[in-house]
Amino acid sequence: MIRLCGVLQRIALSYLLVSLVEIFTKDVQDKDQSVGQFSIFRLYCWHWLMAACVLVVYLALLYGTYVPDWQFTIINKDSADYGKVFNVTCGVRGKLNPPCNAVGYIDRKVLGINHMYHRPAWRRSKACTQDSPFEGPLRKDAPSWCHAPFEPEGLLSSVSSILSTIIGVHFGHVIIHTKGHLARLKQWVTMGFALLIFGLTLHFTNAIPLNKQLYTLSYVCVTSGAAALVFSAIYALV
Repeated sequence: MIRLCGVLQRIALSYLLVSLVEIFTKDVQDKDQSVGQFSIFRLYCWHWLMAACVLVVYLALLYGTYVPDWQFTIINKDSADYGKVFNVTCGVRGKLNPPCNAVGYIDRKVLGINHMYHRPAWRRSKACTQDSPFEGPLRKDAPSWCHAPFEPEGLLSSVSSILSTIIGVHFGHVIIHTKGHLARLKQWVTMGFALLIFGLTLHFTNAIPLNKQLYTLSYVCVTSGAAALVFSAIYALV
């Protein structure tokens, strides 16, 4: 079956939505080019309003969607389990574990399980294979969800990736509206450390663990913060 989603589709969606906001608020570009560290957020308030809406929608669906029990059939003719039906017990909401998260549930309902990625990263977990963290044959006692497809670039996780794009565009706005090199670095480094600390705090307090497959808020913050610091270092060198 054809896989409908992928990293290019995710990038296209994020760039499309953020570019539309940029286009429809282009009059901002004609304003005073010199702005303070915090006034730049007010200048591009529509971008951050969009970010807030995206975050609310993502968190509401991630933690509020009820995930019922589900089942799937192995359709890979090369698999020894071809035609076998597996059942997964859930009946919960707000879980971020592999079998019962809302990200996978929404993708199964909208995309269809046969149009999802059939070799997700979770197959490399200790619960699924003895070769963990590398890919290997599934354990004989592996949970049923180890055999299931999962879309790492699915619908809901792509929604949260829009936040990363908005943050990246913000770094570009800093170049436009801040003339001094030190002033630019100050904004990037400050925001980078703030995002990094916030994301790590969410992770280590188990509030929202880092999870690339689900593109959680902590993952967005940590990767964006790290990117800001690396970008600042390269900018300083160049």
